[in-house]
Amino acid sequence: MLQVLLLSYGFLFGLVVGSYLNVVVHRLPRGQSTVTPRSRCPSCGHLIRWYDNLPLVSWLVLGGHCRRCDAAISLRYPLVEASTGALFTLALWRFGATASGVVACALLALLLALALIDAEHYLLPDKITKPGMLAGLGASFVVEWTTPVGSVLALLGGAGVLYALIGLWWLVRRQQGMGLGDPKMLAMVGAFLGPGKTVLTLFLACLLGTVVATALIATRRAELGSRLPFGVYLAVGAALALLVGDPVLDWYLGLLVR
Repeated sequence: MLQVLLLSYGFLFGLVVGSYLNVVVHRLPRGQSTVTPRSRCPSCGHLIRWYDNLPLVSWLVLGGHCRRCDAAISLRYPLVEASTGALFTLALWRFGATASGVVACALLALLLALALIDAEHYLLPDKITKPGMLAGLGASFVVEWTTPVGSVLALLGGAGVLYALIGLWWLVRRQQGMGLGDPKMLAMVGAFLGPGKTVLTLFLACLLGTVVATALIATRRAELGSRLPFGVYLAVGAALALLVGDPVLDWYLGLLVR
């Protein structure tokens, strides 16, 4: 029963955080405050009352439409809220009601926000990644999967690898191979996860990006050299590394020592 209550509270808290992430994803790329003004309907400008702004519930009760003008409300809003709730539930199921569980929830929220912004705007805001680096360094003192030294090394190493790739690509092709936000995002991930999981994050992101790019090219929905939001794949890779990275790394290291 305690486990069920913990996971239920985690899901409900995730819904609330997801509601705020919707504000962040919409406003931050546009240079707007994520605190004020209060939320309004994008169609009629009507101020959204608290009872119409309950995470997930209000969207379902209103049938996905504004109470005042009946304009459709994007399905993205309840999906982000539900996804955040589900991620928080997974984090607490994996790490329990511990400091590691709280940090895992925080990192997953940051990853979701970055992935959604990058998918829409091809942008990874410094206002998320830079404070995220500091938060990751601070969290390294309390989590179970890394140490402060490992956090610093992974931060520097993650950023260094991608900056080196950007520089190499420029020397060879005279083109910028990826955005400068990607190294900062991987540095943030490194600060939170430490060396092993950061390497796994980059491997999974490259693998997923290659698979998706190949599929898009094969279906003629993209061409060689088309722009892809690599931050989305970094976010997925980091979430997987966080939640299931330990058994994967143990299996791989076990192969090396045989």
